[in-house]
Amino acid sequence: MWDDVLQFIDPALQPEFIIGTVKAVVIAVGLLSVVPGLVWLERRLMGRFQVRLGPNRVGPLGLGQPFADSIKLLFKESIIQSSADKFLYHLAPAVVVFTAIVTFAVIPFGGSFTVFEQEIGLWGANVNSGILFVFAISGMGIYGMVLAGLASNNKYSLMGGLRSSAQMISYELALGLSALSVIVLTGSLNLIDLVESQKNLPYILVQPLAFLLFFVAGIAETNRAPFDLPEAEQELVAGFHTEYTGMKFAMFFMGEYVNMVTMSALVTLLFLGGWNTYGIPVWPIIAFSGKVFFLLCVFIWLRSTFPRLRYDRLMTFGWKVLLPLCLLNLLITAVIKVL
Repeated sequence: MWDDVLQFIDPALQPEFIIGTVKAVVIAVGLLSVVPGLVWLERRLMGRFQVRLGPNRVGPLGLGQPFADSIKLLFKESIIQSSADKFLYHLAPAVVVFTAIVTFAVIPFGGSFTVFEQEIGLWGANVNSGILFVFAISGMGIYGMVLAGLASNNKYSLMGGLRSSAQMISYELALGLSALSVIVLTGSLNLIDLVESQKNLPYILVQPLAFLLFFVAGIAETNRAPFDLPEAEQELVAGFHTEYTGMKFAMFFMGEYVNMVTMSALVTLLFLGGWNTYGIPVWPIIAFSGKVFFLLCVFIWLRSTFPRLRYDRLMTFGWKVLLPLCLLNLLITAVIKVL
């Protein structure tokens, strides 16, 4: 009997399994821990951009405000309208958060190091087709928003869910085609290979148009202003999460902020050289974190600066401007690569 038990748990005692489990826990906890800090940063920066103080009452510099809000949402009554589909209503926010965290599993944020003869890489999983994994799983996150719109039995929620799906389809093409220009140069779908190929020069200097197109499409993919049409307050109250309260409401925001971090990390890996320092005397992981932090600040700056686009113009911009430019850039890149 004991032999059977030992044989059953033997794979779980292997160093690779233990290291992988620890990595998964650290990444999940780290991502969820970043969210309160990002909420505080957004409020403080928006306050400065709009010539006001921002949160400053709870703790030093208002640092306690996100935690106060979290406690409030945790103990707030969860109200579900009687006509809602209960199963899908509860499932939708879980899908949004789960897909947001899993997407980050293949994002590398540094090189590898050795501890007790075990090589440990600063990534959850090193997948050969890592960039395809990111696009596939992040694309599934939209199902959470569509389900929330359908399950709430509310016209505003349904309209927000439909807008989310249409926006994702429109800008996913631009996102993939602009990334394809970098893949053509590198010849690999592995994110670590993409970083290694930028040891001497970041791709933002080689592919500036692809960087601009990818970043704009990335903002639209994360439903951030000025592309936050699925939850436009003035038109749809709050869009797909109009009927949500308490922690379920907060889970949609957790998913959005985690997606912001993932998109900033992806832009850093594809165009800013990842953890390459280019002669600056800092640790690689600090270089990577600094680039991601800068892009997150740009996300917040754009929200504070640009007004929301009209929905028809959003669609027109995606199909008639971004998509042709992506195809043109990809064609030119392919021709140069062949020549």
